Amino acid sequence: MLMRTDPFTELDRLDRFARQAFGSAARASAMPMDAYRAGDDFFVHFDLPGVDPESIELDVERNVLSVRAERRPSAPEDADMLVAERPTGHFSRQLFLGDTLDTERIDARYHAGVLTLRIPVAEAAKPRRIPISGGDRKQITG
Repeated sequence: MLMRTDPFTELDRLDRFARQAFGSAARASAMPMDAYRAGDDFFVHFDLPGVDPESIELDVERNVLSVRAERRPSAPEDADMLVAERPTGHFSRQLFLGDTLDTERIDARYHAGVLTLRIPVAEAAKPRRIPISGGDRKQITG
């Protein structure tokens, strides 16, 4: 007998179990992102709602981009929390960038809870047309 299973159903069950068992701490390290190429630039968007821009750190070492941020609780320390569903704490993510990207010219902006990075493609990696000389009947030998 052939059984058909959906692996995503099992992952969803594990995720719900972790949230119930560990509360917001299970989600505190999440930093969802989108990444795409448009023309000669790569764009990366990180969701960081409620994060103070001063707490965001970006570092590039070799081809590794590290993003770190912290979301602090909004309630005072002496408050009696009734519901605490919004994750707080430290968030981090690392991206391995290809050699074709110009890490010296990364542009970072934070607006409406989204950190956007624009990473240009390195000039040496851009497609270029190679001129062909003509009219000479000599063959190139190698």
